[in-house]
Amino acid sequence: MLSVIMKLIAPSLLSADFSKLALEVGEVEAAGADWLHLDVMDGHFVPNLTVGPLVAEAVRKHTKLPLDCHLMVSRPEDWIEHFAKAGAHCITIHAEAAKHLHRQVARIQELGCKAGVSINPATPVSQIEEVLPIVDLVLVMSVNPGFGGQKFIEPTLSKIERLSQAKGKHKFLIEVDGGVTASNIGRISKAGCDIFVAGSAIFSEKDRARAIATLRAAI
Repeated sequence: MLSVIMKLIAPSLLSADFSKLALEVGEVEAAGADWLHLDVMDGHFVPNLTVGPLVAEAVRKHTKLPLDCHLMVSRPEDWIEHFAKAGAHCITIHAEAAKHLHRQVARIQELGCKAGVSINPATPVSQIEEVLPIVDLVLVMSVNPGFGGQKFIEPTLSKIERLSQAKGKHKFLIEVDGGVTASNIGRISKAGCDIFVAGSAIFSEKDRARAIATLRAAI
């Protein structure tokens, strides 16, 4: 299982400038990022198309930070092995897309990666209760997946609180993705979040070190 000593900031590369991705990765690493979050979209599960394993492999060559690959795809079982080979530290799949969730979580771990399960804003925590004993991470989507720059959905806080209570029995970390800013990260942290995915809040700022420091100070 994953362990955490402090709250972690994971810049979302979805908001980076892909024309200079290596430089962007280097900047946020130097600025104090803990993880790098890579949003993988297939144009089917979500209405957008982003990157594949080749980009993950390229990013891996330019950083020592853990690479957190979030698979927003309709058939995650087809991509797990590819992203593991590309150098993913953690692979997260969606409960709504995985037909055999328990099996796919186990497969991720067999490949040497940490296994995460994600739920969309309209998906209840009850849908993943049976896999909580085995997952390393639960990613709570606080916006509807598919696009960056969306506003945080407030009822997500109650999901985080429920998962935080469940951690009394299990060892998973709680990650939140979508609309995380300096103005709400404190409340998200108080609800029980361990890992904060932030895209626009970091990459829209010229001074990435200051952006990350501002987020961390508000936790």
